[in-house]
Amino acid sequence: MSTPTGFDELIHPATRLSVVALLAATEWADFAFVRDSLSLSDSALSKQLHTLEEAGYLELHKEGGGRKRRTKVRLTDRGRTAFEGHVAALRAIVEGAGPPATTGEEARRQHPTKAGR
Repeated sequence: MSTPTGFDELIHPATRLSVVALLAATEWADFAFVRDSLSLSDSALSKQLHTLEEAGYLELHKEGGGRKRRTKVRLTDRGRTAFEGHVAALRAIVEGAGPPATTGEEARRQHPTKAGR
C-alpha cells in the first residue's frame, strides 16, 4: 500500500499532530493554553512550535515584555491545509484497512441459518 496523497510526515508525530489539531479548532491560542491542554513542558512545546513555524505551518505572536510577556500561536493557511490533507490521508488509510463491506444479501448467503430470523 502506498502512502496516500496529503500524508504529512512533519505533522504525523503524535505531539505535533495534537498541537495542530488543537490549533485547527481556534483562530489564536495562548502558549499556556496549548501547553496545559496537551500536558507538555514549556521546552517540549517550544521545540514542536519551532519545528512547525519553520515549516510555515504556524505563526507566533509575542505580546508585552518581561514577566507579562504572552505568546500566542495560530495555524497559517498553509498549516491548516496541511492538517486537513493529513487527516484525509489518515482516513484513507483507515478505510482501506478494514474488511470489505457486505450487503444484507451477502450476509444471508454467508450465514444461511440466520437468514430466517
